[in-house]
Amino acid sequence: MSSSLLLSNIHIVTKTEIIEHGFVGLRDGKIDYISTSPPTGNYEKVYISRENFYLLPGMIDIHIHGGYGADMMDATPEAMNTLADSLPSEGTTSFLATTITKNHQEIEQALKNIARWKQYNAEKAGSQAQCLGIHLEGPFISKKKAGAQPTQWIHQPDLPLFEKWLDSSEQLIQIVTFAPEEDPDFAFLSLLKEKNIVPSIGHTNAHHDMIELASKHGARHVTHLYNAMSSFQHREPNVLGAALTNENLLSELITDGIHSHPLSIKLAYLAKGSDRLIMITDSMRAKGLGDGTYEFGGQTVTVSGEKALLPDGTLAGSILRMKDGVQRIKQITHCGWSEIAKMTSTNAAKQLGLDHQLGSIEVGKLADLVIWDESGELIMTICRGHIVFEKKEANH
Repeated sequence: MSSSLLLSNIHIVTKTEIIEHGFVGLRDGKIDYISTSPPTGNYEKVYISRENFYLLPGMIDIHIHGGYGADMMDATPEAMNTLADSLPSEGTTSFLATTITKNHQEIEQALKNIARWKQYNAEKAGSQAQCLGIHLEGPFISKKKAGAQPTQWIHQPDLPLFEKWLDSSEQLIQIVTFAPEEDPDFAFLSLLKEKNIVPSIGHTNAHHDMIELASKHGARHVTHLYNAMSSFQHREPNVLGAALTNENLLSELITDGIHSHPLSIKLAYLAKGSDRLIMITDSMRAKGLGDGTYEFGGQTVTVSGEKALLPDGTLAGSILRMKDGVQRIKQITHCGWSEIAKMTSTNAAKQLGLDHQLGSIEVGKLADLVIWDESGELIMTICRGHIVFEKKEANH
């Protein structure tokens, strides 16, 4: 694999501006040059951009259960490899392996497997998407807003159990989705804060007052906005009202047009802005495989078209690819590439405390990058300086 690459004549979407027809040099997995003029140093490979190609930071999917036949709860290295190998084809260069509510042993097994795989897979950096850690979704949630989470395993926050899981995961848990009403004294929330883990409000039936209080105690994230939460009424704003208006809460958003109506996506964008939204897929095993019957959290899921449903009609995760989510939100909100960069990368990196190495195009940061054409087609994905995915063009 080439260890240096020059991207030339490309529109570079930085944190502060779009540099037109610029040059970006990548060396030894990092960005080492950004300018409007070509570098004097040599690069082993040069990629000459087409007119109107845009370079953005690689996308970070912080809520993904699986895809391409694999699920994080399979607890096998093969499942992790399948996902990490496949994600660059949708523009994702980093992800949080996301668990689902199951019995204690199965959750622990998944956590151990992710930690072990991450440790042994470090040398594959540059050939696949990077697992940044774990998003623990459940079991400390509300049975009233379980969504596709199996209710029999849902229970109140258990601090000793969580500490055990944190050890099993080699301290890789980065985000925990929990229902604040199940933690009325905020003991669990305090523990998450103490461990520097992002406390995320989700699968909750709480009142808006509880959400405001949880925010004051350190909750700073909302899991898949609109879904599995008490809904907005003009006299009872509930979780949704608090999430849309509280500036300290960053909100995940599934932009498939199925989990939330296009108008709801537009509303979230208008209320939160591109600085406080994080696009996610929440995808499950069936992503990339087409219609059929699949398994999610020990439950049967039927996929037809763009929907993945439990037998009772409940949405069971998505089959969304990040690149399709980008196209959808661009169509709905008419947002620009600078806003896309924030919602797919910058905000997630910042929320995880990884913005010193990821989330924007700056010298010294990891060379995780994506190239888009002006219509929103994904052209190329670069992981740690290596081209991992390139769109096949029918006619050159």
